Amino acid sequence: TDVSSSASKCRKSHFATTSTQRRELMASPLSKELRQKYNVRSLPIRKGDEVMVIRGSNHDYEGVVTRVHRKKFVINVERITRKKTNGESVPIGIHPSNVVITKLKLNRDRRELLARKNRSTKKGKYTNADAADLD
Repeated sequence: TDVSSSASKCRKSHFATTSTQRRELMASPLSKELRQKYNVRSLPIRKGDEVMVIRGSNHDYEGVVTRVHRKKFVINVERITRKKTNGESVPIGIHPSNVVITKLKLNRDRRELLARKNRSTKKGKYTNADAADLD
C-alpha cells in the first residue's frame, strides 16, 4: 500500500495503531556492548529490561522497566517518579526512544528474535565463486 505524506493522516495512523503494531513502534536501541554481542541495533522494549535514560530531564538514570504502557506510548522505570500535591509518588512516563537497553530480560522467544535479527548472518551472502559466475 502507498504511504501518505499528509501530516494529519500520518498522525492518525500512528495514534490509531493496534497493540501489536505499537509494540514494534516502542523499540529502544541497545547499548554498544549489547550491539557488539548480538549484532542487533534495537528491540521492542519489555518489562524487566534494564535501561538507561539518555534524553530529557531524567537523563543518566538507570533502572528496570516496571511497565510498558502501549496505549500512552510510554514506559515506567523504577525510581523515576515525581510527587503529587497530596504527597503521593507517581511514575514518570518516558518514551522508549529516549532510553538505551543495557541488560535484556531474555526468554526463548526473545532469543529467537535476536537470532533472526542478527545482521552478521546476512553478511557475505556472495562468495568469490558467485562473483566469478556473474562475470
